[in-house]
Amino acid sequence: MNATLLAAAEEAAGHPELPMEPIFYGLITLSIFITMAIVARSWKGISYRH
Repeated sequence: MNATLLAAAEEAAGHPELPMEPIFYGLITLSIFITMAIVARSWKGISYRH
């Protein structure tokens, strides 16, 4: 009886499915940070040119 109630409670909680695999969230975040680092690095020394 308890197992049936627990199973029904878990289904009722309705945890939403992720739209993509969890590893892709990390890869997207990593690519954003790398892009920001490249942009920040490209501005290094720009004041010396003027």
